[in-house]
Amino acid sequence: MHVAVQAIDREIWRNGTASEGARLIPEETPLALTYNGGTYAVMMGTPQNLEDFAVGFTVSEGIVGSADEIRSLEIVRLDDGIELRMWLAPKHAARINERRRHIAGPTGCGICGIESIAEAVRPAAVVPQGQSFTAAEVMTAMQAIAPLQSINLQTRAVHAAAFWSPTGNIVALREDVGRHNALDKLAGALARSRTNARGGIVLLTSRVSVEMVQKTAAIGAPMMVAVSAPTALAVRTAEAAGITLIAIARQDGFEVFSHGDRVVARHAREVADVA
Repeated sequence: MHVAVQAIDREIWRNGTASEGARLIPEETPLALTYNGGTYAVMMGTPQNLEDFAVGFTVSEGIVGSADEIRSLEIVRLDDGIELRMWLAPKHAARINERRRHIAGPTGCGICGIESIAEAVRPAAVVPQGQSFTAAEVMTAMQAIAPLQSINLQTRAVHAAAFWSPTGNIVALREDVGRHNALDKLAGALARSRTNARGGIVLLTSRVSVEMVQKTAAIGAPMMVAVSAPTALAVRTAEAAGITLIAIARQDGFEVFSHGDRVVARHAREVADVA
């Protein structure tokens, strides 16, 4: 049986003294994504919210345009891993055959196994202008993540991706040992619930690399906020995609790297709302 967290016995050394006890740590298992009977990719990830992961990965990779184009999805638990078995329309299957990955993707990998440089740096979808947010809303959104990270509260070893709505609530939050997997799970959760992402913020507890921007663009969110720094390519991609990229978000503030016009003073938003 595949569980998300395991209690593992270990020996502890602190201040020169040894002791023993169990520690909760996250599970990691091979997740094979198969389409129409063929394996497309094998990713290492946390065996939780797997339907969300399958849908989110499939949409964010551009294999299908929406969750509705996945005809069937079955989670098949094997002795040494889990198969996320999907069936698509023939036209999508043909596209997969052209892009099929040939190597496994380790936990920290977001674009392992692709077959060309052009595919690695493919242009992200362009996000519509969307709505603006106050600095206070950005801070409130980020501060809401930690209490909801159930696996991380137990293990301190997984990433989270969440979606915050201007109503003041975290609409969905997903966790995984892989930051890309966590974002794919979030994408799947939003797609399956038919949540319109144009009015909210994607929140990340990780650094921002280019594929994280590409996945956020596929979700359609106008703003992404992360606790760690972005890469230069991620900033250029966010700029081209029309996404407001905020990073290094801490308790005392944050840094805006692209499309800063969406971050407004409270009174400016109130005036705009009245108008």
